[in-house]
Formats: sequence, structure tokens, C-alpha cells
Amino acid sequence: MQKDDQVPFVAELRPYRSLGRTGFMVLMGFVILVSFVAGIVFTLAGAWPVFGFFGLDVVIIYLAFRINYRDARLFERVELDRETLTITRVDPWGRAKSWSFNPYWVRFNYHNAERDEPELKLQSHGQELVFGGFLNEDEKTEFGQVLAGAIHTIRR
Repeated sequence: MQKDDQVPFVAELRPYRSLGRTGFMVLMGFVILVSFVAGIVFTLAGAWPVFGFFGLDVVIIYLAFRINYRDARLFERVELDRETLTITRVDPWGRAKSWSFNPYWVRFNYHNAERDEPELKLQSHGQELVFGGFLNEDEKTEFGQVLAGAIHTIRR
């Protein structure tokens, strides 16, 4: 996404969710079917209260996935132009918080030597921001290289 020449670099970072809507529906259908069949077997064996617990399992699995999908609405937007590097984090409820750095003074690291793993970190004038925590290691490294290149280009 580019907004004319004022913002030469814009990226939106979003958490990855491997199970889409269709996969979720198939999975929930399978869980409901298995729970229902198992509940019927227990009911026929005389243990009818167990049937309710299988229903409770289905509800708990459903709620866990709903919470997971709600948390996936979090995203971070990275905008870089000649005057500012801005990171805007939008939480799952739509509340936004922004941090701005001067691209000429900011120190950007995408590798944490202490833990030997990627970490996207900006530092400038006593302000420090770690972002993209929901990305996997390869995505952090790849995005770190791209952002470092964009900052280098702006500085030239």
C-alpha cells in the first residue's frame, strides 16, 4: 500500500491463523459429531450425565477458538517517510496506539543476541519499542531485513 510519494514504505503486520472459517466449521462439525455419538453411547450404557459433559467440551472448544480469532484482529502498521517512522498497534477491540521515531536517529535491531532469536526493536532517545511479537522467527527476520533496507534508503 502506498499513499503517493509522502509515505514510501507502509506495511501491515498481522498474526497468522492457519485455520480459516471453512476449516473451523469442518473441525467443529467433527467435534460435535464425535461428542454426540460418544454421548449417545454413554447414555445407552446408562451413564446419561456424561452426555452433558460432552456438550460442555464442545462449548469450551468453540469458545477457545472464538477467543483465538478475536485476538487475531490485532495488527500493527509500520509507516516510514523522510520525517517519521511510525508504528501503530490496533488491538482486537479497535483501539489504536502509535509510536513515532525520527528515521535518522532511530536504532533498529531485528536480532536479539542475548536470546539468539529475532526480535523487532526500535530505540531512540530513551524510548524503546518491541513490535511484531506475534510473528514467527522467519517472518521477523524477513521483515527486519526489509525495514532495515527501507530505513537505510531513507537515510541516503
